[in-house]
Amino acid sequence: MFLKASSLVTGGFVILPLLLAAGFIVACEWAGRRLGEGVTVRRRRAMRVGSAVLAWLMVTALIAASGVLRQLDATPPPLAVLALAVGVIGIAVPCSSLGTLLVRGLPLWVLVGFQVFRLPLELVMHRAYVEGVMPVQMSYSGQNFDILSGITAGVLGLWLGHGRVPRWVVASWNMLGFVLLVKIVTIAILSTPLFRWFGDDRLNIFVTYPPFVWLPAILVTAALMGHILVWRRWSEKPVAEV
Repeated sequence: MFLKASSLVTGGFVILPLLLAAGFIVACEWAGRRLGEGVTVRRRRAMRVGSAVLAWLMVTALIAASGVLRQLDATPPPLAVLALAVGVIGIAVPCSSLGTLLVRGLPLWVLVGFQVFRLPLELVMHRAYVEGVMPVQMSYSGQNFDILSGITAGVLGLWLGHGRVPRWVVASWNMLGFVLLVKIVTIAILSTPLFRWFGDDRLNIFVTYPPFVWLPAILVTAALMGHILVWRRWSEKPVAEV
């Protein structure tokens, strides 16, 4: 089952997650190469990571298409299970050996700059609100200001790539982005039929349909992972410098 939306909105929620998924695989390969790993090691990792990413994309899309996420009377609600899975993956992966690879092998400007994807995401989300697909509180016309994370990620990423940036600037940006992420995720959860915090006319049900399920499953997960990787960078000295 699919939700009616324009090709612009639907395409945005397909293209952005797929680009991030592919980018994650490329980032692992690039980090391994910068750390001097052999071709065989990098190829095997790429196969494992690629298979895991593809499986997550397919599983989340299939459960959304099947209507499982809209079974709100189930115990526990599948939508709550998905939210929990997003949190677990978003924390576990950057804290794993794979996260260590990215922290040690990638330049800081990459760890920061990739979060520029939150700018086009917020533009697409606003369009989704205009079309009546998404409730207003989840857009920047409502209570979502995460577009600031995307804009500042691009600016700070360029700054980091071309000069020295005070440590407190990066730390402040990372905390701001994390707070804005937590804020919109909280709003999104409270907007679901499980809570109905903003009223029955402003429900967040579009994430239970494909491809919009990839908003929490891929996009939110990527943003969370990015912030944790930057925090880890403070305690992990990179082997491959810019």
